[in-house]
Amino acid sequence: MSPIKKGHTLTGKQYWRSLDELAGTPEFEDWLHREFPQGASEWNNAWSRRSFLTLMGASLALAGLSGCRRPEEHIVPYVKKPEDMVPGNPLKYATAIPMGLHACGLLVESHEGRPTKIEGNLKHPANRGRTDARIQASVLDLYDPDRSTVPSRGGVRSDWTAFVSFWREQFVAFQATGGEGLAVLSETFSSPTMMRLRRAFEARFPNARWVAWDPISDENRYEAIRAVLGRVHQPVFHYDRAKVVLSLESDFLLTEPEAVTATLGFTSGRRIESEKDQMNRLYVVESLYTLTGANADHRLRINSSDVGAFALAVAGELQRQGLAIEGLNGLTVPTMTGRAAEWLAPLAKDLLRARGESLIVAGSGQPAAVHALVMAINGALGNLDRTITYVDNRDAAYPSTSGLTKLTADMAAGKVSALVMIGGNPVYNAPADLNFAAALSKVATSVHLSSRVDETSAATVWHIPRSHYLEMWGDARSLDGTLSVIQPLIEPLYQSVSEVELTALLASGESARGYDLVRETWAGLVTGNFEVGWQTALLNGILSDSALPSIPVNAAQVGIAQAMASHGWSLRPTATTNLEVVFHPCYTTGDGTRANNGWLHELPDPITKLSWDNVATFSPKTARELGVQNEDIVSIQLQGRELSIAAWIVPGQMDNAVGLSFGYGREKAGRVGNGVGVDTYRLRDSQNMYRAGSATVSNTGRRYELATTQDHGSMEGRPIILMASLDEYRENPDFITGASVIPEFMAESEKAKERDLVREYPSSWKEPDYSTGYQWGMSIDLTTCTGCQACTVACQAENNIPIVGKEQVRKGREMHWIRVDRYFTGDVEDPGMEHQPMPCQHCENAPCEQVCPVAATVHDTEGLNVMVYNRCIGTRYCSNNCPYKVRRFNFFNYTDEYPETIKMVQNPEVTVRSRGVMEKCTYCVQRINRGKQVAKLENRSIRDGEVTPACAQACPAEAIVFGNINDSESRVARVKRINRTYSLLGELNTQPRTTYLASIRNPNPEMKA
Repeated sequence: MSPIKKGHTLTGKQYWRSLDELAGTPEFEDWLHREFPQGASEWNNAWSRRSFLTLMGASLALAGLSGCRRPEEHIVPYVKKPEDMVPGNPLKYATAIPMGLHACGLLVESHEGRPTKIEGNLKHPANRGRTDARIQASVLDLYDPDRSTVPSRGGVRSDWTAFVSFWREQFVAFQATGGEGLAVLSETFSSPTMMRLRRAFEARFPNARWVAWDPISDENRYEAIRAVLGRVHQPVFHYDRAKVVLSLESDFLLTEPEAVTATLGFTSGRRIESEKDQMNRLYVVESLYTLTGANADHRLRINSSDVGAFALAVAGELQRQGLAIEGLNGLTVPTMTGRAAEWLAPLAKDLLRARGESLIVAGSGQPAAVHALVMAINGALGNLDRTITYVDNRDAAYPSTSGLTKLTADMAAGKVSALVMIGGNPVYNAPADLNFAAALSKVATSVHLSSRVDETSAATVWHIPRSHYLEMWGDARSLDGTLSVIQPLIEPLYQSVSEVELTALLASGESARGYDLVRETWAGLVTGNFEVGWQTALLNGILSDSALPSIPVNAAQVGIAQAMASHGWSLRPTATTNLEVVFHPCYTTGDGTRANNGWLHELPDPITKLSWDNVATFSPKTARELGVQNEDIVSIQLQGRELSIAAWIVPGQMDNAVGLSFGYGREKAGRVGNGVGVDTYRLRDSQNMYRAGSATVSNTGRRYELATTQDHGSMEGRPIILMASLDEYRENPDFITGASVIPEFMAESEKAKERDLVREYPSSWKEPDYSTGYQWGMSIDLTTCTGCQACTVACQAENNIPIVGKEQVRKGREMHWIRVDRYFTGDVEDPGMEHQPMPCQHCENAPCEQVCPVAATVHDTEGLNVMVYNRCIGTRYCSNNCPYKVRRFNFFNYTDEYPETIKMVQNPEVTVRSRGVMEKCTYCVQRINRGKQVAKLENRSIRDGEVTPACAQACPAEAIVFGNINDSESRVARVKRINRTYSLLGELNTQPRTTYLASIRNPNPEMKA
């Protein structure tokens, strides 16, 4: 239950995680004071027990024994040891992960031939060694037990040789007609080899067609670019060059394709070391609360359909202040009201001050006309060729919904006799009005390349297993054109083929190896000695100097006016009887492709903190008017279609808007993803891909239990996040000094009680001498941390952390060693938001150590709070005494019934824990020890930066710094000397080794608060 009090506003810097916490409901108080729920040691529901074991066996037990690289056998030494392989020493290989029209460079750790951990490639300009949660979790997909193992025809087991023979017959027949009736539907890609083979296919079959389509893409942006510039070019956003950024419903820090690159660039402009430094400024205009909005210096709630009108009003204000913008003649600038009107003058002035150093971006869901307007404004501000550049990527297959629509209509009319689908899952995620499944049934010969027998493969004649990117050869370009080799780290576990190999068969009628196909392409790309260049590219993961040159563009072309002429720019009337549905991608499951990945399902959404489900989100005001509370099942009617889904209230969301995320409700995802959440694609049509008006919502009176972590580990009102504006920081650089853990909103009598609780207490034993040797410490910068949770999944992959399932998350038993807390602050209807990563603090004066009866948690001489698993008897006293609530307890034997092949994804350097053991962050002590061993062999000390925990290595914001604090010149030591450094609950004298840099925001002083 989430009571919402009308007119309830807050004063001062009060932080709250949920409406329950803010209202102090009995449910929240019961949760808060009952850390370990009643019946914690029992599992009374036998059916749930079986479901749990099925879930865990599916998500982590992974591939069958027949799919291993070597056959099942007893452990025997190598007869002939592979070259350069030392048992126990992992090797790293460079590769890349294709992400539609983008790619990120990777270094993948491999233990005796099995990839276990993914890191970023420091040499790749797109991500510079950083990753996100989705990339980190992609290694789990490699070992998914629900991947298909062999080709099938009509649901009957077959093999690749049989399909090759079948296609040769088709190839000869279609040659005679030039491919009449033949069609290929692929995902978007940016690959020289795939494009070379596509062109060969089109040359061989001139009457055939090739359509590229993704359910979630930047198609509207590309349509605008085509209209303005005459052809599609790839935009490259340089957030690192921008002093002022205006986001028009663009979640570029989380769900946009270039999120890792954008986060790196944007946070580089917010990293400050003193009050004298400069910061960039971020304005966000949006309907739903996004992670980008959470990191904004100013955030404006507005209807999604009104974002374009606001952009036009900004353009009008810029013209009023003297800026000439092409293409706006004949357009009536709408009159904004309320906060939107208050924004216009100071925002326009700020943009004008930052000419050539500002950047305006529109989100994927905004129409092409809005993207064209954004191009015009960026051009007038002098941002083109500076903060935004364009490249001509001839290797990219851009998305086309109109192409999909025409193809589906021809399929339904019987004009398509053979359809080959390379990836994708259109039966599940194509627009509902196309009725793709019915059209597919009219196609005589249908082929689908996919990793599993999903909704589309189940409806086709031929299903071909698709290789994972870690077991295939390929190539890919990133947004700026940098070219990477995709090289396998393991032989295909099953009888799978890559998209390159299938396309080669389509184009030539002959089967070919991916390795040979990629080398053939690169023979025309590598200059000089090919073998030397090829080997260098394999070693580095990229082709040097392969970024595409920027193309000068002129946004003052007639195409802008034409692109904007047919768009309606007026404001939309709103009412609870005319709600606006806003569709958006889920960060974890994406378009549904990753729906069988347990790591991602259990990762809480950064805004709602929900896991294992999707919901319909509402603002508090709209929820009150509709009579809806959290976990109520609502019925949504939209354009003749209906959907029932659980409701969730999100403070800060626009009123009269309903947020619906994609990627759930799968029926053939696998044992983990089947039946999880609700399929919202059923409400989406080709004319309303990202938003639709005229929706009605009614409460069904039924309830649905959701798993949320938003109240887990609550600090009982203590302001453990410290934040100030840049001006406040400059006026008082030492504002951290004297910060109290006692909440200011408490009554004086309550404050007195709190003071008694925070008396400094001494250590119960003689502490080691921490002045010598390695002394490890960490610093987390809350100014640059965006709350993306890449650290959480990176830690899970590195440290063999199990998932526990929805039921156990509801009970507060999630096992993540580092959580990212989300706090609201300010007005209930329109609050601000802060995020704070929370690992074990590695206290020198650790409260957990003082109460452990068996000395299972102790301190070592290097300042680490360590766990001795074989001593732990599960009293949980340590967790009760931890003020940070960062310890996790194995309530069940999450590992006992795993099949043996779980070891394929587990890190052999980390102990696999069993029931009854307390566990927590270890600063990745296995990496520390590995660094010591290497340094000892080379007779030297560990170099600064040589040892990096998984969380710090993955972080795309580079917000986490780790190292030896005894080295005064180490980066972590320098960061800890910054005057924004503080310890969580420092008055308790726990002396944590993990410290934080207080969050600094940079609001415009001319903007009304």
